[in-house]
Amino acid sequence: MENGYTDKEILGDALATEKTSTCNYNTYSNECVHNEVRDVMLKILAQEHEIQNTVFNMMHEKGYYPTPAADEKKVQEIKNKFAKCCKTA
Repeated sequence: MENGYTDKEILGDALATEKTSTCNYNTYSNECVHNEVRDVMLKILAQEHEIQNTVFNMMHEKGYYPTPAADEKKVQEIKNKFAKCCKTA
């Protein structure tokens, strides 16, 4: 029996789940009182980001999540903007 879902739908659902998971684990780690628990939450958060990146790359490679090339001038403007922020902080 077929599941009725396309690869695009399955991967899209997985990506949405990972986005939610990373948001939640980020909140959990921010609200930890005990350093050991916080360290565990941060480790899980890093793992979730890796999974999210893997799913995103799969979608991108299959053409399910196309990303247009960025204008090099705009990329440089953003880099300069955030470099200034880091220097003043």
